[in-house]
Amino acid sequence: MARLWNFSAGPAVLPQEVLTQVQGEMLDWHGSGMSVMEMSHRGREFTGIIEQAEADLRTLLSVPDNYRILFMQGGALAENALIPLNLLGKKTAADYVVTGSWSAKSAQEAGKYCTVNLAASSQTDGYTSVPALQSWQLSDDPAYLFICTNETIGGVEYGFTPDMATLGHPDLPIVADMSSHILSRPVDVSKYGLIFGGAQKNIGPAGLTLVIVRDDLLGYARRECPSAFDFRIVADNGSMYNTPPTFAIYVAGLVFQWIKRQGGLAAMEQMNVRKARTLYQAIDDSAGFYRNPVELHSRSRMNVPFLLADETLYDMFLAEAKQAGLVSLKGHKSVGGLRASIYNAMPEEGVKVLVEFMQQFARVRG
Repeated sequence: MARLWNFSAGPAVLPQEVLTQVQGEMLDWHGSGMSVMEMSHRGREFTGIIEQAEADLRTLLSVPDNYRILFMQGGALAENALIPLNLLGKKTAADYVVTGSWSAKSAQEAGKYCTVNLAASSQTDGYTSVPALQSWQLSDDPAYLFICTNETIGGVEYGFTPDMATLGHPDLPIVADMSSHILSRPVDVSKYGLIFGGAQKNIGPAGLTLVIVRDDLLGYARRECPSAFDFRIVADNGSMYNTPPTFAIYVAGLVFQWIKRQGGLAAMEQMNVRKARTLYQAIDDSAGFYRNPVELHSRSRMNVPFLLADETLYDMFLAEAKQAGLVSLKGHKSVGGLRASIYNAMPEEGVKVLVEFMQQFARVRG
């Protein structure tokens, strides 16, 4: 069977090597006589799977010992409510930097539980950049600062880690939604109080959410926070307080091992830089036929939106791309245009095939 080049923003492409392994183990995992989907989450077999997955993730990201890794459900969208419910404690305010659709949704959801201070926003420029750190205005006593380090829809990515000391809040924990680019590059986890992300982009199937949280931020959940989503309870129960998404954790663990075999996050970053450079170069060299709206210093390596100068050509582009085996290139419904998500599992060959198609389409239609 010929596989398509899938540029979906999520659920996204998975490494073919991992899918092949899943296929081979579907009916009988390591001689157990059953599928991972059929295992008790408290049994010896699955306990080994989740412990190995956590250990591999901790190694990949060099997660310090004073951080807990939680395997949760509900998606990253649910975390927009779970963050204030878990981290506010007795405080009544939190600071948010809004750089696109997802951080805007996060701020809106947090507003149900606390006063949200808009520390910075790029809305006036159409969410095409990350505001310079020196322009951020923090409130007097926020519980945390929230950022989305990669905006999937708009293709905006942070090129820096915020230094709270320069803003007069050296101890303020940073909460980061890293859904779209976690594991695409090395990250200094110690610079953040909490990192979270949905798995369906760079990690595994939809339904699993990763939370990496510093120990000292546990134990502040508000009374109305459901017990199954209280980070302290989840951590104390090894992500087993509620039945975890077992199959998704199993696949994520295989992806972690695949990344390690590729050379780890440093190697992933080098490959992702090459892929992004190739695609952006094709857009920039198209003499205006294609255009990326994001400011140069804020361009995402993972999600590349682009526009056509002739708006009547979108349907034709998508149809011909599909015929060429290139799918899921339609931009998000809220912004339109086109978008190619080039996560870890998208091979460099796939990006080259896309670029060749784009160049041919421009030659014929330009």
